[in-house]
Parts: sequence; structure tokens; C-alpha cells
Amino acid sequence: MYDKRITNGRVFLDGKFKKCNVYINQDRIVKISEDYFVAKETLDVQNSLVLPGLIDPHVHFDLNLGNIRSRDNFYSGTKAAAFGGVTTIIDFLDPVDNVEDLEKAYYERLKEAEKSCIDYFFHATIKDPKCDLEQFVLKMKDLGINSLKLFTTYSNSGRRTYDEAIIELLKLSEKYKFLLLAHIENDSLIDLNPNFKFNCLLKSRPTLSETKEALKLASYVEKYGGYLYMVHLSSGNTLERLKNDFPNLINKRFFIESCPHYFLFTNDFLERCDGFLYTLAPPLRTRKERTLLKDNFKDVYTIGTDHCSFNKTDKDKQFLNDIPLGIGGIEFSFDVMYELFQEKVIDKMSKNIAGLYPNLQDRGEIKEGNIASLFIYEIFDNFIYEAHNATDYNLYENFKRSGQVTYLMNRGQFVIRNSEFIGGKGIKL
Repeated sequence: MYDKRITNGRVFLDGKFKKCNVYINQDRIVKISEDYFVAKETLDVQNSLVLPGLIDPHVHFDLNLGNIRSRDNFYSGTKAAAFGGVTTIIDFLDPVDNVEDLEKAYYERLKEAEKSCIDYFFHATIKDPKCDLEQFVLKMKDLGINSLKLFTTYSNSGRRTYDEAIIELLKLSEKYKFLLLAHIENDSLIDLNPNFKFNCLLKSRPTLSETKEALKLASYVEKYGGYLYMVHLSSGNTLERLKNDFPNLINKRFFIESCPHYFLFTNDFLERCDGFLYTLAPPLRTRKERTLLKDNFKDVYTIGTDHCSFNKTDKDKQFLNDIPLGIGGIEFSFDVMYELFQEKVIDKMSKNIAGLYPNLQDRGEIKEGNIASLFIYEIFDNFIYEAHNATDYNLYENFKRSGQVTYLMNRGQFVIRNSEFIGGKGIKL
């Protein structure tokens, strides 16, 4: 007898849907079959989609920006994530420039994440390093972290890592088999004019800044080796140039992440009276660039939300430099992306991400032997309305969607049941 069975669902297996049943014992999927076997508990999902628990590789919960913190902490943020089908998130340690502070940042973040309702782990983050980089990497690996983020911009706040260190880190990523993440914008092309208003964001951070820097870093990967992951690619122009100039690297050694908002919104939203709500870095691009991004969707390897939420009053400022850059959306990322791309988006939000991290080897797919982290998506035309995170607005409100998360299971235990949040206790992977 099995502990649980999920019956009559359309289960996502090997890139397509199949009508079958999923059997679970404790925290594992133990059988997938068209046959019916006895179980202690049965969930009849009546033709709903049965999908692997999503993995969001890029979130910023309780992010400290000095004068303000992002509004979603690990409880409110992961509760919202669960309503979006997410069973694992990867957040970031605070940026540090030396080994001692790396260890301190890890234990501080570990404490903050104890409130998480779903599973989690961390990327390390480095800023303008002032230490032996190999020792930094060894300490990172000792802490169980297999990814390291850097910034090619933000020299004004001391967060930029310069080319010499980037090249060394690429070589170390080859030697120690970790993933080097990069926020990619050319620092010299960014204009932080103090008189810019929020609708000047695209002028402040032009597409050329992203494209030029991305091509440079791809050339470094080609020359020096290593494994680089470009976070939040914003422009179809950038993607097309990378694909054309470095076809042998893309999503083999140079991995590309983009975010839902770059497929939904454009810089036109910055011209609205509430355009300050749409400020983030890199910024929203033109309609033409958005179209190019959609047209090249198959070359986007992963989807992360870059969830970094603030309230209206936090962002309603006269000058751009006074606005915290970032938006939320983790709860509705699957809704809006599935509406656009249907089943083509699923692996980009689950399997592809799991394949990049040793911590996730038994996640990201519904298959026998894997952890039973999955969700049920009931198909019916509706609109996004109620949000469950901590902020006072929702950029995705009234967007059309094809269904809704009605059940979410993490490690064999329900976190959402019959569309109601019943709670969960996440673990660090």
C-alpha cells in the first residue's frame, strides 16, 4: 500500500503530458503508472496538470540595501512562491570582499531563512574582492555553496568586480566546478545623473550596456574556460548577438536566465503616472526588443523572477537615484509564462535549473526515485487577482492566466491544499 496517490491527472513526463497516476511513499515518488493501486490517501485531480515543483534560482528576500530592505521576508516570500508552484528558491548571501565576511554572511542568512515555508539554499556574492580568490572559493565550497555571483557594475556602491578578478574566477570555476553568476551591465555606459526621473531609466541603463558587457564576458569564457550564468537578461538584442557570436557556448558554458517581466512589460510602462513601480535593473526594454526576446525563447535556458519587492511609498520618489530598483512577482511567474509559452516553459523553471546544482539532483522532474515536490495546476480561464506576499500592489493583477495552483506538495507533504495555505517548513538543501 502506498502513502499517497495522485490520480487522473495529466502528468508532465519527459517534456510532454501523459494521463497517469503518481504514487508517493514518505518524501519520494515511488511509482508512475496508468494502473490503479491501493493508497492510504487519494487525490483525484480530474484532468488537472501535475507538474514538477518549480525552482526559482533568483530571489531577493529580506534584501538589505542599507537605507531600506525588500519587503518580502523568507516567510511572506516563500508563502507567495508556494501559491506560484515553487517548491525551492535560491537566494543570495550579502556581498562580501573577503573570506571571513563570507562565513559570517552565510550564518546570518541561514538564520533569516529559518522562516521559509519551502526549501532553499544560497548563492554566495562577491564584491570588489580584497582577498585570495582561491581561498574564497574554497571557503564557499566548504560551506556547501556551489555558485558565486558578481556584479560588473555598481562601482558607485563598491559592488563592482573588475575584469582581472572575473578572469581568475572563471578559471577557478573550471578548476572547482562551480557556477559563476554575473549581473552584466557595462559600468562606464551607465549614467547616474542625479536629475533623472524614473522615466529616464532606459537612458540611464541602455541596452548597449548589457549587450556590450555580455559579449565581452562570453569572449572571456571562450578564451579562459569556466562556467558563467548570466542573470536577468533583459533584451532580445543581447540574446540574438550572443547566439550569433558564441553559438558553441550558449547554454553549455554560458547559461542564460531571463525573467517574466521582460516578456510582459516594456519601457512604455515607465511613461505612466505610476511608472516608478516598474523600475528595476536592468530596465524594461522596447517593444522590438521584447519581441526579439520572445522569438528567441528557446535559447533562454532558465527563468528566474529576480523577486525583490517594495511598497508603493518606497518607490514613489521624485528622482531615479532615490528609488529602490526591483519588483515582485514570484507568485505569478508560472501563470504569465505558461500563458505565453505553454509546456515549453516548464523545463526552464524546473529541470534545467536542477541540472545546474548538485543540491537539486533529485528534483525538477516527476520521475520514480525523485523527491515528491510537485504541484497541481487546475486548468480554467481566469485572471490574476489576490496576491499573498507582503507588498501593497501587484503588477500582474488582471493579467489573464490559463489555470491556478490548487495543491502544492513539498517532500511529500502538502503546503497548499484545495487552494488553501496550510503551511510548510522548508529545509536548507
